[in-house]
Amino acid sequence: MGLRKRMQNIRDKMNKNNNKYTFWDFISDVCWFVPELLFLPFRILFWLIRGIFRFFD
Repeated sequence: MGLRKRMQNIRDKMNKNNNKYTFWDFISDVCWFVPELLFLPFRILFWLIRGIFRFFD
């Protein structure tokens, strides 16, 4: 996913000299990935329905 790669790049830049995974890194990961996990079923359903309509159209 693009978001995961973007977050990894941000973390790499911030921790260039410090390779520790801090509490704030964890909080930022949770803030980004919890909404992703909540919306994932809806996105899958949307793409599935869209693909079915395109198949029969």
